[in-house]
Amino acid sequence: MKKVLLLGASGSIGSQTLDIIKKYPEEFELVGFSVGKNIEKAKEIISSFKEVKNVYITSKTNANELKHQYKNIRVFSGKSGLNKLIHQTDFDQCVDALVGFVGLEPAVEVLKKNKILCLANKEALVAGGTLINKLLDEGKGKLYPIDSEHVALAKCLSKCDIKDVKSLIITASGGALRNVEISELSKQTPEDALRHPTWKMGAKITIDCATMMNKGFEIIEAYYLYHFPLNKIRVQMHDESLIHSAVELNDGTLIVDYGKPDMHEPIRWAMFEGKSDYKVYFVKALDEFKDCHFHDYDYKRYPCTEIAKQALLEGASKMIALNAANETAVNRFLNHEIGFLDIAKFVGKKVEKQKLIRQPSLSQIKRIDKNARKVN
Repeated sequence: MKKVLLLGASGSIGSQTLDIIKKYPEEFELVGFSVGKNIEKAKEIISSFKEVKNVYITSKTNANELKHQYKNIRVFSGKSGLNKLIHQTDFDQCVDALVGFVGLEPAVEVLKKNKILCLANKEALVAGGTLINKLLDEGKGKLYPIDSEHVALAKCLSKCDIKDVKSLIITASGGALRNVEISELSKQTPEDALRHPTWKMGAKITIDCATMMNKGFEIIEAYYLYHFPLNKIRVQMHDESLIHSAVELNDGTLIVDYGKPDMHEPIRWAMFEGKSDYKVYFVKALDEFKDCHFHDYDYKRYPCTEIAKQALLEGASKMIALNAANETAVNRFLNHEIGFLDIAKFVGKKVEKQKLIRQPSLSQIKRIDKNARKVN
């Protein structure tokens, strides 16, 4: 049985991870978790999972309340509390379901402890891919992605010889605004952009879907996870989100991961370290799937994806600035401070201004991240 530490337990991925732990009680045991400010969610989890011994919650006031109510549980809070949770919890596997840059340092610490990291946090690889890969190359820990696209790629790649692979195909729904005329995009509100047609996710990633920055991030993730160059990673627009990704072989054959848009399966795959049962399909063309519709990727419609691709080509510090600027811009858009098209403009300027550093340390990554968040 694996002892599981869950970071970001109150979010969408966190909640679905709890579903998996409940479904497989002989395989997994929740021994610790983190939440943001949601004290009621923390109490609910503690009540449902009796093995929990360690909890992190942002607010010290909330932490004191939990300490008073649950005498047998260690409760952490504050700036250093998340690291203390990681280092003082006895766990085998960590699910990092944190949202944003905050997920990077915990991912690094988990690997340094030589533990299994199930990573749902895109930003960790975007901002810290060089650092994470360095740790993995040194034999520190194991990493399994949770993103549906990257789990799909892992499944497909397991069914072929790498030398036979022509390209990796990452599918994209296009988000809530995919059918809006380009001339009308400047008028779109956060409420418009949050209406994703096929997935139910948190606000930040849903906006990233609308701008397709998430696809830029996923290209960067695929580069770090599977070590394919940018010219062998391409995007395929797909309306229904039933095909999560595909691998194209040199002979034209496509290996495809097909299934309903539900994150439980990718989470299960990662937590079972890729050893769970799964099925892929070998086809000659994507249109063999009659219930699916496909379109060509339009780079003019999605400048955020192109900015991300260029950042990958240039180097690590550019991707750190990309992530930080995007988080800032998305938050400003959600708060009605800037328009939808301003997201790409803000990010593009920050990435362009960022000085190139190819192998930044964690302290340098934090400094670059902080500077790229500045609005001026």
